[in-house]
Amino acid sequence: MSLLSLGWLLALGGSLLPCSVSEEVVCFSDFDERTGGCGELLGGGVSEEDCCLNIKYSFKRGADAPCQACRPAEWSEWSPWGPCTVSCMEGVQRRDRVCTGQGDCEGNKVEVRACSLQNCCPEDGGWSPWSPWSSCSVTCQDGTTQRSRRCDTPAPQCGGSCAGSSLQTEMCDTKQICPTHGAWGSWGPWGQCSGSCIKEGSGVFPVQHRQRQCNSPPPSRDPPGRPCLQEDQQVRDCTSLPFCPVAGGWGAWNSDSECSVTCGIGRVRERRVCDSPAPKHGGRYCEGPDTRQQMCNTKVGCPVDGTWSQWQPWSPCARLQEDITCTKKVGTQSRKRECEGDKFGGKWCESNHRESRSCYNAEGCRYDENNWSEWSEWGLCSPPCGKSERKRERVCQPVYPDYPETTFTQTGKLVDVFFSGTPRVRCDPINRQTKRVEEKEECKNVIEC
Repeated sequence: MSLLSLGWLLALGGSLLPCSVSEEVVCFSDFDERTGGCGELLGGGVSEEDCCLNIKYSFKRGADAPCQACRPAEWSEWSPWGPCTVSCMEGVQRRDRVCTGQGDCEGNKVEVRACSLQNCCPEDGGWSPWSPWSSCSVTCQDGTTQRSRRCDTPAPQCGGSCAGSSLQTEMCDTKQICPTHGAWGSWGPWGQCSGSCIKEGSGVFPVQHRQRQCNSPPPSRDPPGRPCLQEDQQVRDCTSLPFCPVAGGWGAWNSDSECSVTCGIGRVRERRVCDSPAPKHGGRYCEGPDTRQQMCNTKVGCPVDGTWSQWQPWSPCARLQEDITCTKKVGTQSRKRECEGDKFGGKWCESNHRESRSCYNAEGCRYDENNWSEWSEWGLCSPPCGKSERKRERVCQPVYPDYPETTFTQTGKLVDVFFSGTPRVRCDPINRQTKRVEEKEECKNVIEC
């Protein structure tokens, strides 16, 4: 291990400051998406560029610096929905996600939705009158007597209960003396063995003793109690004493593997054996691990496959040297996407980067009939804390003409035809709105910010 790597590792333990090489980082071979923490330390003294030859890795720029993933920024999976803010009637619950990687993520970090665990809240009941006291639990000296009551006057509703106890206990005195029978106290500790080690091959062991007394409690005299039975002393052989010990010692470290990776940074394993000398007759075994990991750098980037970008918007629906807007004539339109992010010999994106389709140009057209859509689902509560509301909407949608839904291409292939563009719409007014109407509702029991 280099002195530079040793400096970083000591810094992680809190003993020394990190080495003063600003461009070098501490490199890790794992990254936890949920917690944003680094895992599986590889070592320090390498550049950020070398550490991130494998985009699955992560790094820190100092012992107390936050963990950073090598890959581009992306959201983690949403956490499970949290508990409802109330146990009855309506409340809210939230979930969140974490942005990890290089750069910023688009979208919200927190979402909140309405919830209801049950439609009613608990109502407590009332106690019935106490029952009569029971007989004393013993026939001599002091005992107990009890009485009870029921939670049914009235009965609780919706998971409620009655405050207090359903059982009441009091002491009772029989005015009679009970005999006390003797019982053994606990065994005392085993005494020291009569020797400190076993003579190998003799077959004779040292012995040790322990005792107990009849005093837990001692038997009474008037009225007379029974005495303790069985023995008050035990003897056993000291069979676990060791032979004369020989402490073990570690042998030299030896390489035990090749570099664990063929790209980026990996590990080489080294092993040693406790045989210089080997422990004997219960002697202390060597302290510390028998294997260790050393960092190895291939200086080769790991392949990163390309991924498709989002499709670009469809081009305007058109027909060569002819205006087909608001007509029954079929045109074509196309869109494309880009293959991004491939590095170090990674695979190019599969499938096509461009596609086209047949269309009717409806841009700015007016049609005879327009209808309101059904109400959408309620949206998320926004903002996710404090005073929050949710909303839903209806939009005015065109009723397109009854044009043919399919057509034949020049090659004789039958394809679908789509309406493209944004027509002019106007529906019967709702709340004085003719194109879009919105409804809002306050979210209840939202957590404080």
